Amino acid sequence: MYPLLARETSSTMLTPAVLGALAPGEPVSGAALARTAGVTRAAIWKQVETLRQRGLPIEARVGGGYRLPWPVQLLDEAIIRGELPVAARQRLGALEVHWELDSTSSELQRRLPDMPDLSFVMAEAQTAGRGRRGKSWISPPGLNIYLSVAKHFDAGFARLSGLSLAVGVIVLHALEDMGIRTAGLKWPNDILAADAKLAGVLVELSGEFQGPCTAVIGIGLNMRVPDALRAGAAQPVTDVAALCGDEPPDRNLMAAALITRLVSGLERFEREGFAAFVDDYAAFDLLAGQPLRVIGAQGEFHGEGAGIDGRGALLVRVGNDLKRVDSADVSVRRT
Repeated sequence: MYPLLARETSSTMLTPAVLGALAPGEPVSGAALARTAGVTRAAIWKQVETLRQRGLPIEARVGGGYRLPWPVQLLDEAIIRGELPVAARQRLGALEVHWELDSTSSELQRRLPDMPDLSFVMAEAQTAGRGRRGKSWISPPGLNIYLSVAKHFDAGFARLSGLSLAVGVIVLHALEDMGIRTAGLKWPNDILAADAKLAGVLVELSGEFQGPCTAVIGIGLNMRVPDALRAGAAQPVTDVAALCGDEPPDRNLMAAALITRLVSGLERFEREGFAAFVDDYAAFDLLAGQPLRVIGAQGEFHGEGAGIDGRGALLVRVGNDLKRVDSADVSVRRT
């Protein structure tokens, strides 16, 4: 989607163009890149350094040029659309692929009045990706999937209880569609594999309490996290590549699987609510039967995970009592 075009001198476009030239994972000389783009080798070096600073481990060898240690697939709207089933394509409100945004969810929120139902925004990179409780989401270009979708509901906020949990189930089904069956759910919205974070879900609501309202649902899925970024993360992280023997599925195919599942899953949630997802959530629940430490504004307590209720609240058994935790502003840790 971002080929290195002759005479491409705009700095804004030169960075994605350089990544496009390096995407196959084969060595490319700085001289060849400069000649094709009609810029100096120093300009190419500057763009390579920009990509490195954003987290891409671009290698450089004397006489060997620049190269990525593995090929990457740049997101392509046409390819993603072509991989969608007819039913999903017909229900799609919009599908946009951007080179860089502050965050895909912020972009959707700015344009909500003009965005039809089930509109999707994706980006190769984010400069201000957001996670739960105000945490940032590491968003290097060209490696992972950063996707947000706007879903309009006639019902109000109260009818959307459990939505973030349902989205976690939807994401896991999309991963299963791609042959990945080793991940699970940590309440309320983390997707883990081998006790490390694989993906996250952030749901932000706007509109009327009694309805109508809109949910902007952001999903960050780690397809490939370089070692340097992994080491600097605030918590253990993993990626799809690690779960697939270092051969992750094509990013466009993974994006299409996510969109397909989100279209059908969100429409099912609209019709049936969280009740339609309770059993699947239980099958993926990583906290059930586990010793837990729950930390919130009112203090902390210890207990054993006892699943979730029909509204999506976490159940924790403390002695003979069953506590319900329904605020996402708590921290739940296995002990």
